Amino acid sequence: MTALRRKGADPVRKGRPWGLPFEDRVLLVAAYWRTNLTLRQLAPLFGISKSAADRIIGHLGPLLALRPRKRFRKEAVLIVDGTLVPTRDHTVAEQSKNYRYATNHQVVIDADSRLVVVVGRPLPGNRADCKAWEESGVKAAVGRTMTIADGGYPGTGLVMPHRRRKGEELPDWKQAHNKCHKRVRARIEHAFARMKTWKILRDCRLKGEGVHHAMSGIAHLHNLALAG
Repeated sequence: MTALRRKGADPVRKGRPWGLPFEDRVLLVAAYWRTNLTLRQLAPLFGISKSAADRIIGHLGPLLALRPRKRFRKEAVLIVDGTLVPTRDHTVAEQSKNYRYATNHQVVIDADSRLVVVVGRPLPGNRADCKAWEESGVKAAVGRTMTIADGGYPGTGLVMPHRRRKGEELPDWKQAHNKCHKRVRARIEHAFARMKTWKILRDCRLKGEGVHHAMSGIAHLHNLALAG
């Protein structure tokens, strides 16, 4: 609440006041992201109209979004990966490898703290991770900080596991490196698992920027829960 008020999320404004106190409005947004109830189902729980609930989500959703970190420790190690969010707005989504219309979200976490540090702009779900790495703005946000990724990022300069050529076996030191790489990179999969407990990331009905605000906001709340 303190962070939101610093962003000016609860200003004293002229005209008709909000029907809910500030704390309840934040709770409404979090409940919407967590349960993915329709606004017709959610609004009566707070004693307001469907249109009022829609305005609250549109107002507070962007303010809850995670601010990308601009500076990293010199010895920091980051992990990047993409995740698909099924999205009903076909103007921002495309059919992905699971044949559902989805958006591709590039997410970066700190390997040490496991906190989300950057969430890229959503791209169509059929976009390859190696292209989404740059097009989503994640590459520019990370800069030269050491970043590890899976084998889906060839040609990006990221630290990836060693590949075995056909008919050849990897030497022992490469196999040991791949094992260590896999163990560390699994941390971002754990972060995705925790974030996907917010049901809106399983079937997002929001349009336009809504899916980006939801993903960034959930990343912010994930960090608060992990650090708290």
